[in-house]
Amino acid sequence: MKKHPLEQWGSMVASKKGRILALAFWVLLVVVLSFAWPQINSIESESGKNLPDTEMSEQAAAMIADQFPNDAGTPLLLVWYRDSGLTTEDFSAIQGVYNALQTKPLAHQTIVPPFDKMPPQALTAAASENGTTIVTPVFFEKGVATDALQDSLNNLTKIMENNQVQLDKELSNDMLHVRYSGPVGIATDAVSLFSQADVKLLIATVLLVLVLLIIIYRSPLLAIIPLLVVGLAYGAISPTLGFFADHGWIDKDSQAVSIMTVLLFGAGTDYCLFLISKYREILFQVEDKTVAMKLAVKESGGAILMSALTVVIGLATLSLAHYGAFQRFAVPFSFGVLVMGIAALVVLPAILVIIGRVAFFPFIPRTEEMAHRKGKKQHKPSHKISHKIGHFVTHKPWVVIAVTVILLGGLAAFVPRIQYTFDLLSSFPKDMPSREGFTLIEENFSPGELAPVQLVIDTEGNAINLQQQLSTISYIDGVADVQIGEKNNDIQLYELSLNANPYSKESLAHIPELKAEVVEMLEQKGLSNADKHVWIGGETASQYDTQQITKRDETVIMPTMIALIALLLFVYLRSITATVYLLATVIISYFGALGAGWLILHHIMGAEAISGAIPLYSFVFLVALGEDYNIFMISEIWKKRKTTDHLTAVEEGVVRTGSVITSAGLILAGTFAVLATLPIQVLVQFGVVTAIGVLLDTFIVRPLLVPAITTVLGKYAFWPGKLFKKEA
Repeated sequence: MKKHPLEQWGSMVASKKGRILALAFWVLLVVVLSFAWPQINSIESESGKNLPDTEMSEQAAAMIADQFPNDAGTPLLLVWYRDSGLTTEDFSAIQGVYNALQTKPLAHQTIVPPFDKMPPQALTAAASENGTTIVTPVFFEKGVATDALQDSLNNLTKIMENNQVQLDKELSNDMLHVRYSGPVGIATDAVSLFSQADVKLLIATVLLVLVLLIIIYRSPLLAIIPLLVVGLAYGAISPTLGFFADHGWIDKDSQAVSIMTVLLFGAGTDYCLFLISKYREILFQVEDKTVAMKLAVKESGGAILMSALTVVIGLATLSLAHYGAFQRFAVPFSFGVLVMGIAALVVLPAILVIIGRVAFFPFIPRTEEMAHRKGKKQHKPSHKISHKIGHFVTHKPWVVIAVTVILLGGLAAFVPRIQYTFDLLSSFPKDMPSREGFTLIEENFSPGELAPVQLVIDTEGNAINLQQQLSTISYIDGVADVQIGEKNNDIQLYELSLNANPYSKESLAHIPELKAEVVEMLEQKGLSNADKHVWIGGETASQYDTQQITKRDETVIMPTMIALIALLLFVYLRSITATVYLLATVIISYFGALGAGWLILHHIMGAEAISGAIPLYSFVFLVALGEDYNIFMISEIWKKRKTTDHLTAVEEGVVRTGSVITSAGLILAGTFAVLATLPIQVLVQFGVVTAIGVLLDTFIVRPLLVPAITTVLGKYAFWPGKLFKKEA
């Protein structure tokens, strides 16, 4: 009789030669890759584009770069401040800084206004009414890597120190302070936050997983083994991703790398626990550890591969996004989980068989005969709680379904109340320089000066000047003098300052309003097809385009992901009914997590709104990872139903997977919860929502809702049953 492929693989990797070869091969692979290719964290973070060239804000930016080269560049806003009022010496210090920038420009610096040559009275006139604040710009080339911009800011900081200007002192101290803000300051602060998060995140995640494993399994070695496997997997993943990024195949995204680390430790530990729990279970019946591992790989390998494949395909759907940040997540996540799944079936079996039963010390699993020979008791788990849960679910399924659906539905009812924001500044801690700088601008000037709206018009030869009309718009605080294109005199540029935070939701809503009003103005002046002659650029317009593209990506990625996972589930389970209800349970769990996340973030943590990217990110992770647990449990029920009646199969499925999925869920939720300790609000929000979703899957969906539905459906849970083939 032909052996099952997974049984053959288990025999090979567990054999004496096979386990040594498997481990040696992987260690050698990690060593070679680490020396040959750069680690992903050593690659500079490129300021990768998030918006396609077809978006209005990008078209405006391209026209501005072409027609207004003197205006082309990304601004750094230097916000100068003295609590008691700027002095003559302060203005001299500012001029000294600008003189240094003129004589020895920073790398990638384009334009520096000649403030050093202005009379002091001119600078004084540009200060705020209360005399405490003045804002001056420095322009840098567009599209420069953020790491390179950071190097320039580091050199600028040295110039500041030479001119007795303070960057890190409390603003209340009576001295001249400066804060870096504007697009360059915000971008470098964002990368700085993520780079600081990497090491802290890694250490916190490893410690958390280690502590949870020791508490759950009370075995020091068993706690270290999954971490060792994840570490070896990461040893292959990091240089490979570094190679991809170094050759320009992918853009490195610091945020993606940070979250990938969490995902690998969470999901990777889960896959390890799936195999470890099955191996331990078999060791109570089989004395030979090699045979036990062969059977463990055969019985759990399919579920592990399917679980990993579900996550890989689910996360790969992010590549369909038009928004660059979503796209840059796809390859690291998918590739990382794929390698992690392979490592769980190559490295882990080899390590476990090499160490043997000692891996479970002090609660070593032994057969009855072994225990008798050694004069020791069997430490076989009783699964008392799982038995009670399984019995209750199979005997009161309708009660379970009603209660769980009401609970999840009640939490989901809060989803329509969620407020979303695309304000990057709100993700920063209040003491970040760029946010402090913006606060000073907001308090002392028009907040719109932080990032002016850039209105580009093609007049097609008509004598048009909209400066006066634009200044009458209620949400416009100021309009700079019109600029005429250098190559085409028909192209006009108006810089508009909004009277509100240019990153706020309200300001974003003004972008389509502004275009409509400008189109109407142009039509009144006789310009036909005016809507094709107006473009709006700047940070506010970019954020508006981001908002619209995010909505588009959600409508494409979410259904695509559901369809692909449905196809995968059907191929594996060959049951239409099971495919439908397994997907339905993780989707309602997702909405429940989103609602519960909002309750915690808004009512407990005080967040007025959450990042607009959270729904898509959390959907992709929760649906893919939630389906992992469903697959593992339903696989157990499918196997049991071939040898026992339906109710017993369901109950045994709950019992056999109860402890391992609970352990895995706690670890996965814990790793995502680590994100909530970081100073970046978008990661805090993502961590909270995802951790809640994993806990709902672990304690509500998997042990209660899914087995209850399976119980109620009876034989129809396997429909069409004729497609099933009995295992040989």
